[in-house]
Amino acid sequence: MTAPATPPRRSFAAAVLGTQKERLAEPQPPRAARIAVYVLFFLLGIAVSICGSFVQALWPPVGVLLALAASAATFYAGLRITGTRLGAAMPAAGWFLAMLLMMVPRPEGDNVLWSNPTSLAWLFAGSVLGVICATLPTRNSWLPGVPNPPR
Repeated sequence: MTAPATPPRRSFAAAVLGTQKERLAEPQPPRAARIAVYVLFFLLGIAVSICGSFVQALWPPVGVLLALAASAATFYAGLRITGTRLGAAMPAAGWFLAMLLMMVPRPEGDNVLWSNPTSLAWLFAGSVLGVICATLPTRNSWLPGVPNPPR
């Protein structure tokens, strides 16, 4: 008798995120559900941006990393759930819109985001994460949000 063959070990990233072939083979939700998810992720991007802005200021070195992890998870979840690049771009757009509104000083002189290293790292790294997630390979065509025709 021979011992059963064990499958090859997968890297941590492949085990968590899946391989590109597995991601591209996932079924895509119906159009109406995708539109609802786009709106939901836009609002979730706004919420993550607001919460992350306060967390990064509350716990300076660790808060930035925690806020960036939440942002990256939101962007990537939008990509994986919808299967389109627009799914990652919508939370990134909501995130960036909220960031712009929080950078504007109020008439009283209050700011949420200051020009200190943690706030700038939060703004720059969060923007980079949004762009990275929005450009990852998906099963759609070159136009964001439009799936390829069935084969």
